[in-house]
Amino acid sequence: MSLLDKTTLRIQFTVLATLSLLAFIWLARKPLLTFLFAMLFAYLLEPLISLAEKKTHCSRGVAITAIYLVMLAGLLTVGAAVGPRVVDEGRRLSLAVPELYDKVASGNIAFQIGKTHGWSETTQARLQHFIVGHRDEVLASLGTHGQKATEVAGNLLWFVLVPFLAIFLLKDKKRFAHSIEGLLENQRSRKFLSGIMSDLDDMLAHFVRAQLYLAAISGTVYVVVLTLMRVPYSLVLGTLGGLLEFIPLVGPLVAGTLILGISFGANYGHLALVLVFLLLWRGTQDYFVSPRVLGGRVEIHPLLVIFAILAGGEIAGIAGIYLAVPVMGAARILWTHWRYRRGQLEPEAAREISGQR
Repeated sequence: MSLLDKTTLRIQFTVLATLSLLAFIWLARKPLLTFLFAMLFAYLLEPLISLAEKKTHCSRGVAITAIYLVMLAGLLTVGAAVGPRVVDEGRRLSLAVPELYDKVASGNIAFQIGKTHGWSETTQARLQHFIVGHRDEVLASLGTHGQKATEVAGNLLWFVLVPFLAIFLLKDKKRFAHSIEGLLENQRSRKFLSGIMSDLDDMLAHFVRAQLYLAAISGTVYVVVLTLMRVPYSLVLGTLGGLLEFIPLVGPLVAGTLILGISFGANYGHLALVLVFLLLWRGTQDYFVSPRVLGGRVEIHPLLVIFAILAGGEIAGIAGIYLAVPVMGAARILWTHWRYRRGQLEPEAAREISGQR
């Protein structure tokens, strides 16, 4: 038997093509992620642009331009209204962080907290000894988070490109879809691909808009409640908490940790109330608000969501955490359509599982 028969060559070619594709994805991960986030941003704006087209009977290009101008005007208005306070709180917070760092490194924060709460000198000394004993771990953790923040800041240029790339995706969305379908000559295969693309389109559009709604709701609740509780830097912390809501599971955890940490470092006197609020809001958001906002379009078991988020974080960091849920939703849709194509599902069952209504 020849070592270079057709079957062997086909297998070798498939393996090499797969490895080459994976290598390309890894080497070009930043531009690929930029295009992916641009696509998600386009999904976010699609309903507004379609509405503008219907109401004004203008071309799609004019509608896109109008929506972008309205968004820019809205951002400038909000910035003028709350921007000065956010900038002021951010400046004061940036000045307070180095001082807080020094207090933690020296353990002197124990005396500051102890005096506020009326602790005995013995208790203050024990707390200082404990902080100093674990100083290396605390400072190493702070350094790691600072390095990650620096890496994220260094990649901001790629995210600046997102709204500009989204313009092309919004303008030529249907043309892209028809071009992809045109690659297949078989009518049955075209119908199969069209069904997958339609379900993916619905799922991604719903997921992106749901994430925006959840972030807006969470940010508003954080700002209002923290301001009423007179927590220091409430506007900055609340805004940051809302933005972090975009990152499933990990984002809210980081937001809660930052709120408690800054409140603790600023010597806020009602940390227990802040902790109770964070726990109550997390339960309300996860078990009441989020299921109703997400609806039935991304029906994934919570255990699979946690696994996907952890795996995504290990593979691609913050981007992997954010994209884990839509990737799982896409895999579910692909599996459902494949089973339907093989005759393992009835049409009604396939529509129900894929989330169609």
